[in-house]
Amino acid sequence: MKVTGLTIYPVKSTAARDVTRAVVMPWGLQGDRRWAVVDDKGEVITARTERRLLSITVELEPDGSLVCTGPHAAPLRVPEPRDGQHVVLDIWKQLVTVTDAGPEAASWLGDLLGRSVRLVWLDDPTRRSVDPQYGRPTDRVSLADAYPLLLTTEESLRQLNTWIAETAQAEGDSEPVQPLPMRRFRPNVVVGGATPFIEDHWKLIRIGEVTFRVTKGCDRCVMTTIDPLTLAKGKEPLRTLAKHRQWDGKVWFGINLIPDGSGTLHLDDPVEVLATV
Repeated sequence: MKVTGLTIYPVKSTAARDVTRAVVMPWGLQGDRRWAVVDDKGEVITARTERRLLSITVELEPDGSLVCTGPHAAPLRVPEPRDGQHVVLDIWKQLVTVTDAGPEAASWLGDLLGRSVRLVWLDDPTRRSVDPQYGRPTDRVSLADAYPLLLTTEESLRQLNTWIAETAQAEGDSEPVQPLPMRRFRPNVVVGGATPFIEDHWKLIRIGEVTFRVTKGCDRCVMTTIDPLTLAKGKEPLRTLAKHRQWDGKVWFGINLIPDGSGTLHLDDPVEVLATV
């Protein structure tokens, strides 16, 4: 098995940015989800409710600045707001202190979303801890939903797309079925050369020079039903996952990882399973 894809999401819920190498930090890949959009109450906004966030592409400058490009205005450059105002972010009922990126970024995003919002930066990524049920007291996570990294496999997606085609035929869908791209699932690491859904059984893996603990599978939400290019919303993959990958009242695709150490991941890095459950 080997790495066939590496992706970061500099601002939470914005478009994916594919990379050929990625530095592993304790809280996730370097540059991944250190920024987020929040509402007036300080609650994080995601594409689950504001799918237009997916139309924003973000480039990371060497000095840590962002260059945000959207369909509504000229690109926006946002420097790291090291002297900005600290605010409290509510991310899945977990309160985290972050830094406000200022009025220009707020205005740019507000114009796109048609509401009052702010852009915030997690200046200190050691502030947010992983769920103690699945992590150690020293484990940290950026502004990702719950864990530092998400891994998926090409073979599991291929099997899912086969199931989706079968579901469409059984349900008598009139529209032709197009295979879902991996972008629907927003992984950080994609692996090729596995058996479909064998990752369910991984407990400890090594990718290149870095070892990772597998915390749990990833339960999937409505965000996977949004086409990241057209922003159209459909029934899949949740309809089919509910038939084949449902337990504990949720549907599952991919696995969450916590790094044990640091290092750099590259495309084509070997993936080795060290322990299974």
